[in-house]
Amino acid sequence: MDFQNRPGGKTGGGGVASWTETNKDRRERLRQLALETIDLQKDPYFMKNHLGSYECKLCLTLHNNEGSYLAHTQGKKHQANLARRAAKEAKDAPQQPAPEKPRVETKKFVKIGRPGYRVTKQKDPETGQQSLLFQIDYPEITDNVRPRHRFMSAYEQRIEPPDRKWQYLLFAAEPYETIAFKVPSREVDKSEMKFWAHWNTQAKQFYLQFAYKVEQMKPPPPMKPPPPSLPPPPQHNMMHQPGSNMMSHMFPPPPMFNPGPPPMMNNMIPPPPQLMGQ
Repeated sequence: MDFQNRPGGKTGGGGVASWTETNKDRRERLRQLALETIDLQKDPYFMKNHLGSYECKLCLTLHNNEGSYLAHTQGKKHQANLARRAAKEAKDAPQQPAPEKPRVETKKFVKIGRPGYRVTKQKDPETGQQSLLFQIDYPEITDNVRPRHRFMSAYEQRIEPPDRKWQYLLFAAEPYETIAFKVPSREVDKSEMKFWAHWNTQAKQFYLQFAYKVEQMKPPPPMKPPPPSLPPPPQHNMMHQPGSNMMSHMFPPPPMFNPGPPPMMNNMIPPPPQLMGQ
């Protein structure tokens, strides 16, 4: 019983729910979830009879409402019957052969060695673009075979340690061995006049030329203006010279005092009187 919703009840004072109540609550949650996610109109085993109730044609069970039927579909009985029906249909169905994969015949050639080649380094005097011209000789190439080429990253090969500064240019033609050239890993100019390939069927020579894009030098960052210079401090000759006073350079000289001659005193002592007979 629910004791916490009774008048005067205390929250959290209800007893522990029994197994029956827990199972009932679980079924209700499953029913609400199934009503939101499952479309009964697409269920082949769902049927509504003339009495207004619902039936499960797989398990032959009767249900009063849709929620009850949805709760039944989540139960063990319905799931076991679904698995049993799927196994029976798989057993009775005729085994259809798997579609055959298209067979691609692998051409086998006996390698006769490496072809001759010539590599020419070029530089456009106007634009300064650097380019490479490859000439590969295939005098004994197989009939109706055109040489192929492709660029390969340094991380695709397994011969040398990978280095991001380099890439490989591969040439292949049967029955010759595939050859590769190690070139700088820079951006290639793929315009029509800079990147082209030609196969001379008469001379059995394959030509390929490509040019690198001109790398634009980044302008140096602008220099910061120097701080405004301060006026130079007044220069004082602190060196001691003979016959000069050092303090006279630090302070102005005192005013010159040139007193005149002492004033003549009028009240001079008279000479002593002369005696008689002298």
